[in-house]
Amino acid sequence: MDLSTPPPDLYGRPRADRFFERLTAFGDWYSPALGRPGLRRSPRRPQTRPTAPLSLVVIAHRPVAEDVVELRLADPAGTPLPPWQPGARLLLTLPSGRKRHYSLCGDPADRFSYRVAVRRVADGGGGSVEVHDELHVGVRLSVRRPRNGFAFCGDSEVLFLAGGIGITPLLPMARAAQHAGLDWQLVHTGRSAASLPFTAELRALDPNRVELRTDDVHGTPDAAELLARAPRGAAVYVCGPAPMLAAVQRAFDASPAASLHFERFGAAPVVDGRPFTLRLGADGPELPVPADRSALDVALETRPDLAYSCHQGFCGTCRLKVLSGTPEHRDRRLTDEEKAAGEILPCVSRAAEGETLVLEV
Repeated sequence: MDLSTPPPDLYGRPRADRFFERLTAFGDWYSPALGRPGLRRSPRRPQTRPTAPLSLVVIAHRPVAEDVVELRLADPAGTPLPPWQPGARLLLTLPSGRKRHYSLCGDPADRFSYRVAVRRVADGGGGSVEVHDELHVGVRLSVRRPRNGFAFCGDSEVLFLAGGIGITPLLPMARAAQHAGLDWQLVHTGRSAASLPFTAELRALDPNRVELRTDDVHGTPDAAELLARAPRGAAVYVCGPAPMLAAVQRAFDASPAASLHFERFGAAPVVDGRPFTLRLGADGPELPVPADRSALDVALETRPDLAYSCHQGFCGTCRLKVLSGTPEHRDRRLTDEEKAAGEILPCVSRAAEGETLVLEV
């Protein structure tokens, strides 16, 4: 498969979803917090009074697959946790100060613990290694309340496609589909059987609806062949590595499915990038940003202490202030007011070719 063409939409919806277009328009028009219509307030804007993060403790830390550990987090006093829906994520502030997003993979009916699973990436940004090596039982963490950018819509016919650790947001969706009596199928792909977490839980839902495909037995999966499993008119939910997502999106139009929803873990490919120059601080060094790299990745080579998490322009962790230059905003997080005030998310946003962008660090 040709994996060179990146997905055009960071949020993975190549076809218009009319229901969500209407829902978003209604949310923009109606303000339930104030109890009356006619007050325009975008639901994507952050609350003016952000809720305080949770202080949770690690109550379990165990391996669930090769290089994958499961964490369970709970309130130290044993009080119920805020509710969540399949597809939701937690933002953990690790003891080092690193901030990392992880999909909730437990049961939303369990109000007393949150479960996440993390694959160890030795040459990554250090977050997964810290989770594996440092987050022992008893460690306390600051955790932002669950947020959901990958909601499961309860479609009557569903195909779930998971690549490796991408099973984490899809497992609660499959559980919800089973409990609701929906027509669903799930394919979990990975290097080997030992690398796939939660296989016993998946099979316990319905062994006839779950298929495990590993590279060492079945070869590299073909996106068109995976999508052929979808019933006509079905919704497809996919989470996995960027090449898998790109291949599924390219093959989607020829499939019998009607809608595609996906979440990536890791940075999205840079689309239509042009080279520019980045300066960290008014007197800092000038750093060339190539057309195919993000400003954040370049900045981290000089300032590895910079905060970041999602690499996709939605969490806001890497937010910085622009001192000079004109940014090319590519995120879906910052409001117009925040952009006008000079804020930028360098994980996805850029500058025009030849421009010098000076950021406050």
